[in-house]
Amino acid sequence: MQLVVGGAYSGKRKLVKAQYRKHSWLTAYEGDLLCDWKTSWAENSTLILEGWEIWIANELKKMDDDVEIRKRFQSLINDLKVKEQKRNDTIVIIMLEVGRGIVPINKEERRVRDLLGWLLQDVANHANDVQYVWHGLAKKIK
Repeated sequence: MQLVVGGAYSGKRKLVKAQYRKHSWLTAYEGDLLCDWKTSWAENSTLILEGWEIWIANELKKMDDDVEIRKRFQSLINDLKVKEQKRNDTIVIIMLEVGRGIVPINKEERRVRDLLGWLLQDVANHANDVQYVWHGLAKKIK
């Protein structure tokens, strides 16, 4: 599992597209559902998942318990890791860095930021490789 993290429009997508030509790409930015990852992952391809802040915001609309939401995402990350190892393919998770900006005034936006920060930590713990991207440049941090 690989994690690519960085700010908005920092070059994350461009980096991943250059590294992984054969891929199955699920993106919340185009309305893809995270639960479709199993059926969307083509054989012998890299699964790329992006738009986590949207998927988190969607979960917040369904449920008020942030701890339970985090547990659900942790379980998903565990499932992804197991499936990646069984298939001997790669999963790339692209996540937006939101921890360095202004704290949102809106409570729901703060919850998204907090959950995304926790999820970033969880994914980083599972990832074999973590890259931070800014200004189109990547730095390997794990």
